[in-house]
Amino acid sequence: MNRNKKIFLSIMVLLMIGLCMQSCASRDVKVKSVLPKPQKPSLAMMGYTIQAGAFARVENAVRLTQKLKAQGLDATYFKADDGLFKVRFGNFLSKDKARLRAQALQKAGVIEAYYIVLPEDSAAAKQKQYGTDYLRASLVRTAHDFIGVPYLWGGASAETGFDCSGLTMTVYQLNGLDLPRHSRTQYDAGDTIDRNDLEKGDLVFFATRGSGKVSHVGIYIGDGQFIHAPSRGKTIRIESLSTEYFARNYVGAKKYF
Repeated sequence: MNRNKKIFLSIMVLLMIGLCMQSCASRDVKVKSVLPKPQKPSLAMMGYTIQAGAFARVENAVRLTQKLKAQGLDATYFKADDGLFKVRFGNFLSKDKARLRAQALQKAGVIEAYYIVLPEDSAAAKQKQYGTDYLRASLVRTAHDFIGVPYLWGGASAETGFDCSGLTMTVYQLNGLDLPRHSRTQYDAGDTIDRNDLEKGDLVFFATRGSGKVSHVGIYIGDGQFIHAPSRGKTIRIESLSTEYFARNYVGAKKYF
């Protein structure tokens, strides 16, 4: 084989290697392009919160809640397992910060005895040990505790009741998950799921104002039913997704864990 043929063959071999590498690279790009997008992160866990009060009358819990709100604190009242109404407030990064704030409020006469709720005591933290069904059952149980409370627009844990997103936010926070305040931000924070894939504790959203935009939210409790705060003058109640009104205005469902 003469020298010219050797040079020609060497060039052809190099060209073939280059084409092969380009082809392989293009296949790699195609594979990467079809990889699933990462899901949105889960909700942040609540930090250390403060619990105060143990009232037989809900009006007294409401009064303390209002005092704490006047101090610039996020506060909510709830009915505990012992049947008494208690108040929980704040979201602190450390137990020391929670204790210092509680002591200052105690000194100012806003609260009397208090208890610091640890993040690891929440249902959200305990799901690592007991499973997701444990957390879902706890969310539903908490939502049931609010049935019968009057609706109040913009009234999460204030005055006489809750608005729709105030209810869902409070239920989630009492279980250790920091859900956003408003129905649209709650909708944006979750992962979209099909109606047929709904599980207890997921949130269901509706467009009830004729704009096609999310304006209402409830907590799914299973068997096609959800708990929500309906409208002014009505109390928190159970409804069915198959009801003509809610079926017509249904926007979608979201999960958060």
